[in-house]
Formats: sequence, C-alpha cells, structure tokens
Amino acid sequence: MNFKGIKPFYLHALQDEEAHICPVRAMSEWIEASKITKGYLFRKMASGDRPSQNDSPMTSEQFLEMFRNNLLDINIDPIPYGTHSFRRGGCQYLASQRRWLLRDICEWGGWSTDFSNLTIVRYLISWNDVPTKRREDFFDPHRRPVIFCYQCGRSCPCA
Repeated sequence: MNFKGIKPFYLHALQDEEAHICPVRAMSEWIEASKITKGYLFRKMASGDRPSQNDSPMTSEQFLEMFRNNLLDINIDPIPYGTHSFRRGGCQYLASQRRWLLRDICEWGGWSTDFSNLTIVRYLISWNDVPTKRREDFFDPHRRPVIFCYQCGRSCPCA
C-alpha cells in the first residue's frame, strides 16, 4: 500500500550491542513467530494470542491494551505509558544516545522543523525525567565516561 504523504521508513540492522532495540531483528522475529506471509504485519489478535487470519489491522487501542498488560507482567505500573511513549522514547534515544541533529529527528518523525513553537522540546524533555548528572561534574576532566546501562538506565557497574 502507498499512503499519500507518508514517507517510507528505511530500516537497517543494528550492531550486536544494540540487538535489543534493533528494528530489523524485531521484525524478522515477528514475521517468523506470526507465520504471516502477506497482508498486514500487525493484525488484530485472535484468541490464544495469535494474529487474526482475516488480515484486519491491529487498532491502537488493542496495541495499548496488550502493551500495558506486558508492563503488568513485569511489575511496572502501566498508567504513565501510552502509545505516545514510543514517539517520545524514540526521539529521546535518537537525541541523547545516537546524537542526531534536531532537524534529522524532525525529518525522521515527520515533525515540523519550524522551531518557533518548540514542539520538539516536549519530545526531548519529559515531566518524569530524572537528572542523573551533577552540574559540577559536567567539565570535570577526571569524570569517568558515561555509559548507560540497558538494564537499569543509569551509569553503573553492570553496564
């Protein structure tokens, strides 16, 4: 299908150290597990957590319900999370970890590059952000390199 005005996303496999967020690996694993060979990749789910055979797309409401159930399964309160969390999280990752330019993030996400209203700032800064760096440490030449742990989200020994 070709939707007018929607630019295609080009996916590339990420290195092994980022395998847990690699879209190519995730898509490959989903295609293999779902056994879908044509039609929508993300279909309404039927009983038994299997994709529907009638090729109807999954609704955002069904996705959100399943996502929140997954959070409950791992003892995380699902209330603060919605489908918007994926856009915000992706934007924050591209800015802070991949060091993308703001214009590139806007182009990728289909957002305006008119920075007069600073919409992009709402994606980069969240009400639940926790500052992890002390101001006095910013230019300390003896400061250890900051490597964020994928398990706990902090700079820690398990990284």
